[in-house]
Amino acid sequence: MFKPLYNPKKLLLSLLIGSTLSSFAYAEKIVVAHRGASGYLPEHSMAAKSMAYAMDVDYIEQDVVMTKDNALVVLHDHYLDGVTNVADRYPGRQRKDGRYYAIDFTLAEIKTLEMTEAFKMKDGKAKAVYARRFPIWASDFKVHTLEEEIEMIQGLNISTGKNIGIYTEVKAPWFHRHEGKDISTAVLKVFKKYGYTEKEDLAYFQSFDAEELKRVKFELLPKFNMDVKLVQLIAETSWGETMQYIDGKPEAYNYDWMFKPGAMKIISKYADGVGPWHPMVVAPESTKDKLVFTSMVKDAHQAGMKVHPYTFRLDEGQIPAYAQDFDNLLDIFYNQANVDGVFTDFPDRAVDFLKRQNNH
Repeated sequence: MFKPLYNPKKLLLSLLIGSTLSSFAYAEKIVVAHRGASGYLPEHSMAAKSMAYAMDVDYIEQDVVMTKDNALVVLHDHYLDGVTNVADRYPGRQRKDGRYYAIDFTLAEIKTLEMTEAFKMKDGKAKAVYARRFPIWASDFKVHTLEEEIEMIQGLNISTGKNIGIYTEVKAPWFHRHEGKDISTAVLKVFKKYGYTEKEDLAYFQSFDAEELKRVKFELLPKFNMDVKLVQLIAETSWGETMQYIDGKPEAYNYDWMFKPGAMKIISKYADGVGPWHPMVVAPESTKDKLVFTSMVKDAHQAGMKVHPYTFRLDEGQIPAYAQDFDNLLDIFYNQANVDGVFTDFPDRAVDFLKRQNNH
């Protein structure tokens, strides 16, 4: 019978007893490793997660999708193309839209694939999404399961004495539901199996799907006698991040209501925090001379919620023009916008920024 590798609550208590007051100040603002240390190693590879752990982040993110045989694998999308050699390994297994869906493959089949840095096909050749990151098809990386990643993080918590948390996103629950699979229930069962059951545990459950989060909050958590932290991710409607099936046809969920007065109070009834795209916090029209802040952070804090915007990147063209450099960008968000944490592909830079701040 399986036993969790460690008790998150006992370890947290021992760490708190040994903490200094200064570490509490540092802990107020968090760093979430976005898909691991994905600025340095292929996103969601176990290597990227290990590197993020060694960088002393607060949380490591897992995006989760389901396989044909109901395994939970860590992938940014419910597609396998774009990060693996699935098209070469299993030609002809794509759907009508040309995409290879994880849900059409067993875990054993997915384990045979090579995983690499994110790429797009251009003129029949794979071209890296971020040209100056880890070279595509170099070294050897594999897709892994949510349980494998949690066991590694918990194992490192034992061997290092740290207590780094998990920040798990259920990807496209609307799609999984349409395919006859209940991904949220499956993820919550894994949370419970590994000891993440209460608000104080170092675990977040996040989703772009508002209706699914309400279901998790009011139906599934009571059913499993759990009460973990929930985060409403916020997208632009035009992205088609969340779809709703109306009369059998998928239509994009409308996020517009989340930007209206009173929205954060509504969200706070079923979530503990929000994860907005960073231009939803510092408006795109901002300049170096005049920063324009939306009311989202203030409204969320008044409603008792945390704010963890995404995604902070160092790559060319990824630092907004209103920021002098990456450190300045972090200063604008952590100190001036007063967010509670950030998702970043370069977590060492954010950890270093907060440590330097704490020493002043």
